Amino acid sequence: MSLDDDYATAGFARRLGWGKRPAILLVDPALAYTAPDSPLFLETGQAAAEAMAELATTARASGIPVIWTTVRFADESCSEAPLFAAKVPALKVFAEGNKLGDFAPPLKPAPGEFVVVKHYASAFAGTSLAAWLASHSIDTLVIGGYSTSGCIRASALDALQHGFRPIVVRDACADRATAPHESNLFDLNAKYADVVTLSDTVPLLLSYA
Repeated sequence: MSLDDDYATAGFARRLGWGKRPAILLVDPALAYTAPDSPLFLETGQAAAEAMAELATTARASGIPVIWTTVRFADESCSEAPLFAAKVPALKVFAEGNKLGDFAPPLKPAPGEFVVVKHYASAFAGTSLAAWLASHSIDTLVIGGYSTSGCIRASALDALQHGFRPIVVRDACADRATAPHESNLFDLNAKYADVVTLSDTVPLLLSYA
């Protein structure tokens, strides 16, 4: 029996499907993940950025909200998240004034789009995201960003736990290596989210226009 069949037989990997009002959530699409001189550089980061840009453009054409997250610390001590910074010292690239914390081209929030400033992996941890989504009657989050095993996983899990349908777009995510990228997508799809392709997602976004 294949691994996929084993999980399916046990009752995993059921589909949550889309709700009535989706939003795009682009998690930490920062230059830190696409600039080769960054300690957080991802080989497939730029390809994911291009996919995220397509998600944003398609969503805007359909009147679907696009939400962004960005990590910012007051300085390189990262005192807002001391244990996280102790575990991952490279987080200092998100100190105020460091250009690596800026959005990675071609990605840029449009005027009026909600930008969540966060200090931890999840887009929900210590932020007003859940309240904003509820106040705008959002029931589905279409998620892309960096990295698959970190902030994408944490944000998708928290989306589910806050009552939102997480849809993770595999083409719009990236990680440091193929193994953590694929294994986390597999586990997310088995237990916490629907993992989909960009080509499947774009027509669905357009259908909400």
